Amino acid sequence: MEWTPEDLDNLSQSVDLLESPGLAARVTSLLGAPIEKAMNLLPAPATKLVHEATQGAITKAMSVAARTLANRPGRPSADRFHLAGASLAGGVGGFFGLAGLAMELPVTTVIMLRSIADIAREQGEDLSDLEARMACVQVFALGGRPGVNEGTETGYYAVRAALARSVSDAVRYLAQGGAVSKGTPVLVRFISQVAARYGVVVSEKLAAQAVPVLGSLGGAAVNAVFTDLFQKTARGHFTVRRLEGKFGPGEVRKQYEDLLAGRG
Repeated sequence: MEWTPEDLDNLSQSVDLLESPGLAARVTSLLGAPIEKAMNLLPAPATKLVHEATQGAITKAMSVAARTLANRPGRPSADRFHLAGASLAGGVGGFFGLAGLAMELPVTTVIMLRSIADIAREQGEDLSDLEARMACVQVFALGGRPGVNEGTETGYYAVRAALARSVSDAVRYLAQGGAVSKGTPVLVRFISQVAARYGVVVSEKLAAQAVPVLGSLGGAAVNAVFTDLFQKTARGHFTVRRLEGKFGPGEVRKQYEDLLAGRG
């Protein structure tokens, strides 16, 4: 099958979305304060809090993905609605500072998951399929990466490969009627892998909210950028998956890497 100009344009846009600068660069542009400096403002317990909050948030997202994501083909994604909801949650969380993260992050993560699922459906995914639902959760790891200039070992396909085994194991376990539980070894591996990468972005988000600029309004603004990052990652990811269904994974990866090399 031949690539059409539209297919190539869709893939090119996906490369832009998936290999673009991460949250730190975007928030630095928004607030004018380098996140690296803001990280130094965080108290020592912040690392533990981020770890616990991200583990809890991804576990919650897994539970929602396994049970309640509905398949509604043809319905357009409601990006702005979900962006507004996440911004509101960020504003409330920002008002409570560091202590607000444990309350706010699961809410924001589930809002983003539903937005990711909308985008997946829009790109032709069947969310009655558990593998498609786990691909939605996988977006939290794909968005938790540095940009292309940070090294190819963190590239889009490298992260997908690192997660492939745990994704398939999780799908197989859930398909057999397994429940989402913190103590299930098969799910622990998948959740831990996703949470580790997601936690990088959450740490940057928390640092940005710690910048003494706008208080809870700053939390809302940071959450808007945070949510936009994962929406764009989802759009790129599910466009790639749609093209893989049409041309095959190997051919799409070759075209993707050719386009990426051309940007170097």
